[in-house]
Amino acid sequence: MENREKDMATKAEKIVAGLGGIDNIEEVEGCITRLRTEVVDPDKVDEAALKAAGAHGVVKMGTAIQVVIGTDADPVAADIEDMM
Repeated sequence: MENREKDMATKAEKIVAGLGGIDNIEEVEGCITRLRTEVVDPDKVDEAALKAAGAHGVVKMGTAIQVVIGTDADPVAADIEDMM
């Protein structure tokens, strides 16, 4: 595995943790610069952990959480989907 791929997996794992764990994520989709996610319990989302994982911002709208991460959104979303 290349370093970049390894970094992506690590970033995806950190984002999953920040979203409250894999069991809290119902849906994830990459959208240019952000991850669009649907979570079970929005109270489990840890914005500080997401920012520590490299998120530039977090937008919460009920159970819909958008994590702004830049151009890595699609590959990170794919990594998270692989974990689900």
